[in-house]
Amino acid sequence: MSRADYGIDAPPVVRNLGIGGSAIFLIGIAAFVFISEPAWLMYILGFWGIFAGGSMLVTSLLMIWSSKVGKLHKRRTLIESLNLKGDETVLDVGCGRGLLLNEAAKHLPAGKAIGVDLWQSVDQSGNHPDVTMQNARAEGVAECVEVKTGDMRALPLPDRSVDAVVASLSIHNIPDKKGRAQAIQEIHRVLKLGGQIALLDFTATDEYIASFQALGWEELNRSSPSFWMFPPVRVVSGKKPVLS
Repeated sequence: MSRADYGIDAPPVVRNLGIGGSAIFLIGIAAFVFISEPAWLMYILGFWGIFAGGSMLVTSLLMIWSSKVGKLHKRRTLIESLNLKGDETVLDVGCGRGLLLNEAAKHLPAGKAIGVDLWQSVDQSGNHPDVTMQNARAEGVAECVEVKTGDMRALPLPDRSVDAVVASLSIHNIPDKKGRAQAIQEIHRVLKLGGQIALLDFTATDEYIASFQALGWEELNRSSPSFWMFPPVRVVSGKKPVLS
């Protein structure tokens, strides 16, 4: 059986950092090899190229490590934090190739894991519902996984129909603050009373907290940065008020 492959996050960024970093690094090396006068130009170009290019290359490598190693560790701890009983319905918003979706499904022998995505490959390499289901089969959870095409700002699910909502590096892809707030409102809408969230992201987590507070949520938490992923991520967690 083939192994699940959850792709590279933000592939254009990784590619551009790798190509650009290599080019700038080589410029720095070339400056020390081919420029002797004026000395100030040699040092400026040389040190700039080596440090700037090297930093870009290191960032690219860290993002690849995060996609292939770090996020696999982080998904386990995030799903385990939900303390699922096994009969719930869990929604993965912006599920991509099924990283959180399939991990949640492992904890749902009598439940269901639903993934919703627009399937844009700019946000994750090879992003397609067929790939998500292929990964679900590789993980042995396809029978309790369902994928839907939809916008997280208008989720294709009824009110109060899911017990938990998770997300990994997806909500921030909505380009405007108003749209991200709409996504939070939709998460609130589809959650059952007392339902819980675990939203992982490296940016805009303060916005998520503020949006939930505006909806009347009180028991919210934003974790400290986790360096298992790069850029470092935080998890916004909480439970929908029973009186909502």
